[in-house]
Amino acid sequence: MTLAASLASRELDRYRRQMMFEGWGEETQRRVKRSHVFIAGAGGLGSPASLYLAAAGLGRLTLCDFDSPEMSNLNRQLLHDPSRLGVNKAVSGLITLRTLNPDVDVVALTQRLTEANVDDLVGDAQLILDCMDNFPTRYELDGAARRKGIPLVHAAVWGMDGRLTVVQPPATPCLRCLVPEPPPREVFPIVGATAGVMGSLQALEALKLLTGLGTPLRNEMLLWEGGSCRFRRVRLRRDPMCPACAQA
Repeated sequence: MTLAASLASRELDRYRRQMMFEGWGEETQRRVKRSHVFIAGAGGLGSPASLYLAAAGLGRLTLCDFDSPEMSNLNRQLLHDPSRLGVNKAVSGLITLRTLNPDVDVVALTQRLTEANVDDLVGDAQLILDCMDNFPTRYELDGAARRKGIPLVHAAVWGMDGRLTVVQPPATPCLRCLVPEPPPREVFPIVGATAGVMGSLQALEALKLLTGLGTPLRNEMLLWEGGSCRFRRVRLRRDPMCPACAQA
């Protein structure tokens, strides 16, 4: 289905402040409205990322999550509230996002992401936001992005710290270049505002990639140290022996 390209008067009013940004304007806003983003995970990162993309006027937002919110999620997963405990997270997120911006086409997918279905679930999205909390699924998203030739915006959080990068081989390392083996699964500490910072930055990177404005964070990792409120950037390099992307 082709996404609509015209902007209603209410949309021109709603997005007026971002259209004031140099280089944005009405044509770029129409480009955002024609765009489709796949967000894997409707939790701590997926909540702010999806909220800000919906608020920016994205045309279609596909939210994928097989899980349901629990009370311990609500310090950071702002798509959900206590009335929706036990409801699938993608469905709960759809309710929130449609209320926030009815002009956005929100699609809720409730399947667990696997090697067998990831390409079909991502579909014709122009980029993927990795808002997951485990590396086996992150690797599947990385592979789908590589096969489709689209960017993957990766973020991760722990406590008050976070990291962010744009992955798009062969121009950048893939996730296996950066993390060759998945770390052990664990229940880790997380301050909700940390997920808010990093998820918001994922949305900003997505908008930069969709609009062509700014410089996406390729070949660098942004490290956020929330305890001292510092950002650092480190250079990244491809692993020439990487089993995932060495031939890309």
